Amino acid sequence: MVEQLKTAASSLRWLHGDKKRSLEEVILVLLCMISIASVLPFALFRLWEGSWLSATVDMSLVLVFAAVIVHVLRTGRHRVASLLVTLFYSAGMLATVYLRGVPMVYWVYPTTIAAYFILRPRVALAINTVALLVLVVILSRLLVTLNLLTIVVTIGLVNLFAYIFAYRTGLQTRALHTEVERDFLTGVLNRRALDRKLGDYADERRPHMDSCLLLLDLDHFKSINDEYGHAVGDTVLVRLCTVLRQHTRASDRIFRYGGEEFAIIASGAEADAALRLAENLRVAVSLAQLLEQRPVTVSIGVAMMDKRTSPREWLLQADQMLYRAKEEGRNTVRIAPYREA
Repeated sequence: MVEQLKTAASSLRWLHGDKKRSLEEVILVLLCMISIASVLPFALFRLWEGSWLSATVDMSLVLVFAAVIVHVLRTGRHRVASLLVTLFYSAGMLATVYLRGVPMVYWVYPTTIAAYFILRPRVALAINTVALLVLVVILSRLLVTLNLLTIVVTIGLVNLFAYIFAYRTGLQTRALHTEVERDFLTGVLNRRALDRKLGDYADERRPHMDSCLLLLDLDHFKSINDEYGHAVGDTVLVRLCTVLRQHTRASDRIFRYGGEEFAIIASGAEADAALRLAENLRVAVSLAQLLEQRPVTVSIGVAMMDKRTSPREWLLQADQMLYRAKEEGRNTVRIAPYREA
């Protein structure tokens, strides 16, 4: 069911508009829309029959869901909104059961499951568990012990099974992302991961330190493949990645950008720090024994990840600097000029 909701969310292109939205945003908006469509008819019916208090609860939920949709579409901030939606879901469900009695218990089941679509499993489990305890207090005056236990056990099992399913799905999704975004030869991240990481950085709204993008290319790598064979060339690439890991920080990310071309996102590194990092990498590679029979060097282009421009522009600037480093003798570093605000 989780995958079906994600597929439906992905198909709603009109939610994206001109702005790229995360899957979490789209799922939250979709869930709020479904909730409005589900609750609004009951709210109108209760208004018609004069059940003002129940109608007020239902209309409050509808207004909250509508406000969340507007908020997420305008700001893209979905995490706090997801928590609020779940809390209102649970509070509305408990209020409805309190006002209208045992028949409203059926609303507990979709409310319990919905939490796992928009929250981390542990948070959803905690909220649902607290709601279940409150529900027990409400129903204890309405049901005999055996009937109360039946409801509590079934709801508890639904909550537990939903948690297990959400947790396992999360593990499988992370494993799949890791597999899909990992270069099979070198073990570093691949071009898909680079595009996603650059996009995430561009979309990040919180202020943070400047970062830089480095593009590295092995000098005369084609001649290595031609002279020693592709198996030796693959060994050189693997050894190069070992050197890159040894001389970058834990916060830096290494990607295989092309055949013998690699990218590094230097998180929180301003131009001077990125230039020092590039020089250290250049020297480290030239001193490392990547190939026993001959020295191997790299050329490096550096560009600032200026959020006034796009990831495509960052890649273009770094690539231009890499080309310039190649043209000016190889085994060198060139950095794109930084435009001040």
